[in-house]
Amino acid sequence: MNKKKERMMPEKEKNQKQKGKKKKTYADFGVDIKKIVRTQSQIGTMISNTHSFMSKGKVLSGFGGYAGILDIGGMLLALHADGVGSKVLVAQMMNRFDTVGLDCVAMNVNDIVCVGARPQAFLDYIALKFQNEVVLKEIMRGLVRAASESGVAIIGGETAILPDIISGYDDRAFDLAGMAIGIVNPSEYISGKDINVGDVILGVESSGLHSNGYSLARNVLLSKYSIEDIPRYMPSSVGEELLIPTRLYVKPVVEILNNIDDILVHGLAHITGGSFTKLSRFPRQITHCQRHF
Repeated sequence: MNKKKERMMPEKEKNQKQKGKKKKTYADFGVDIKKIVRTQSQIGTMISNTHSFMSKGKVLSGFGGYAGILDIGGMLLALHADGVGSKVLVAQMMNRFDTVGLDCVAMNVNDIVCVGARPQAFLDYIALKFQNEVVLKEIMRGLVRAASESGVAIIGGETAILPDIISGYDDRAFDLAGMAIGIVNPSEYISGKDINVGDVILGVESSGLHSNGYSLARNVLLSKYSIEDIPRYMPSSVGEELLIPTRLYVKPVVEILNNIDDILVHGLAHITGGSFTKLSRFPRQITHCQRHF
């Protein structure tokens, strides 16, 4: 019934219903971007004091970049950790778990390549409310598929059963995060400092929402539709659209980087949560220049 009603509702009537409605933001659902940025800045200051603790090598780029960069002598090591966020709740609602593993790998390796590094290995962390072999195996299938597509080895991880901590949909409840490791030659390290006026800006389309903004997207969409509804502006159900896996950009980016004689790359940005504020990860003079566009 919901599908039919949505498709038959006249545009004029729908526009009238939307008039006067308050625009929904992250803050309406408990996510205060300004507070998060302020807290992140404080964390960055705190952890920067640990950079001198290394017995060998040194930190070239720490908190706030697409990847932490360690100079380990002749080679740079790139590390990044990320999770899937509240997209895991959509997977639980749909009772489908074979795509979120791909999301987890993608959200890590897509950031690793932004510094010119080639992803090499991956570690996962899966926390379940209850032991559930079906959920675990399906998540692992997604992890393995993404590892194959991005050319990384899954070298370990952690599986935890935490009934007092993990919330969600009964025995399907889980959380998922991971960490990727990459390597890059010092001469091929991309920091963004070489970006110049006149450089060509090339954007690559996403496959969907990827794994960002789901606290807002879930609440907005699911306040109007059920997870099975097919709105007239979507090719499939709300749930299926929300579960579209994050696109893996590793192969095309590495292919470009391998042809450095023909294509000189000055900067790479992975546009995820926060949208174009991700450009602030480039040197300050670059982001100031970007505001004129």
